[in-house]
Amino acid sequence: MADRLSAREAVALLADDFTELGHPTRKPSPDGPLGWPGYGAARARAAERTGERESVVCGTASVEGTRAVVVAFEFGFLGGSLGERTGDRLVAAYAHARAHRLPVVPLVATGGSRMQEGMLALTQLQRVARESALTREAGLPQIAVVRDPTTGGGWATLGAGADVVLALPGAQVGFAGSRVRPADADPAAYTAEAQVAAGAADALVRPEELRGTLGRWLRLLTRPSSAPVPPPPALGRADLPATGWDAVRRARAPERPRATAYLDAFLTSRVTISGDRCGGTDPDGMLCGFGEHQGRTVAYAAQTGAATRPAGYRTAARLVRLADRLGIPVLTLVDTPGAANDAEAERQGAGPAIADLFGAVAAARTPVTTLVVGEGGSGGALALAAPGNTWATPDSYFSVIAPELAAAILKRPPEEVESTADRLRVRPQDLVELGVVRGIVEPAVGPAT
Repeated sequence: MADRLSAREAVALLADDFTELGHPTRKPSPDGPLGWPGYGAARARAAERTGERESVVCGTASVEGTRAVVVAFEFGFLGGSLGERTGDRLVAAYAHARAHRLPVVPLVATGGSRMQEGMLALTQLQRVARESALTREAGLPQIAVVRDPTTGGGWATLGAGADVVLALPGAQVGFAGSRVRPADADPAAYTAEAQVAAGAADALVRPEELRGTLGRWLRLLTRPSSAPVPPPPALGRADLPATGWDAVRRARAPERPRATAYLDAFLTSRVTISGDRCGGTDPDGMLCGFGEHQGRTVAYAAQTGAATRPAGYRTAARLVRLADRLGIPVLTLVDTPGAANDAEAERQGAGPAIADLFGAVAAARTPVTTLVVGEGGSGGALALAAPGNTWATPDSYFSVIAPELAAAILKRPPEEVESTADRLRVRPQDLVELGVVRGIVEPAVGPAT
């Protein structure tokens, strides 16, 4: 179990300063809206023990130079539970964020809704969800830090509902708290580590690294830009392939530069989002996140050369939609032999996942730039490509399907695979002539751009 930090201690981990917001007040009632015996006394004891008057502390802070609204839960105050007054504070904090165009950082540590206020407590989740939705519509990022413990409705709204979810190692994180889950439930499933593995949280961040990590996220997500990203220079061969099969062989060569090399060369720093928020990740097939290029923030979704899993497509769609909301241009790197086509991929919804990514790219208002850096295998590659703004490297190809599979579909013998590649016109120069790509990028001359 992670160390349980107080609200003020959690704020001190990340904030250079903290100015508490004025809090709305309700007409007090001795034992709350339900007249729950002893509730007033319990609140008084919690206030004396923690020095707080409610389970959440809200204010503005500077995190590595970026101003933000911070809402920090005090677990020592009735388990960080949400009641009507908690809801009032949260609503006011989100309204302040929108009025002043500030990102929101929830530091969540809660056991859920407050039993002594019954359904009135539970409905605070609807209020929080509404405020989060309004803030999302305003184009302001929400970056949650989930602490120990984060369970119940607090996890299902302020935590899991954020754009980016960072988790403290060892924290208990899950919808079901320890007192309500099945007796035989595996406790390891209700941890920060498990949520990251399942794609419900983006990263584990140690307390001593929280300030720097959160500062990078806030800086990157609060810099909109309307100009498209230029395609990165080629990192591999500069000469063009002579034949279609030559293009295929070069794209499949093990020594050809992959997505990581392109991202490292093009972006001076980057942070990663992970997971499709549906229980899946695809770290071997898709890399997604935000980085910096010449002082601008760039969102990226990059295939790695492997067959892309459904979770990879859903994560990329999540990335594109988030960048679109925040006004951040997108760079996609195409490199896959195709979508994963095994039975498990079908059970995981390969078709709907690819369709979702096609839709996200098609609907994006922010500019999307695509560079084909290797294999462009059928619709599983095209889903990531920007219509009208796709470029290619000299050691890449794009095809309606892999030449071997095309030959099989057309009932051609194996010895005709190479000629089939020529007939498909998959070379970069063919793609330019056909109008499929805008141009072929060249290697950088001098310092990398």
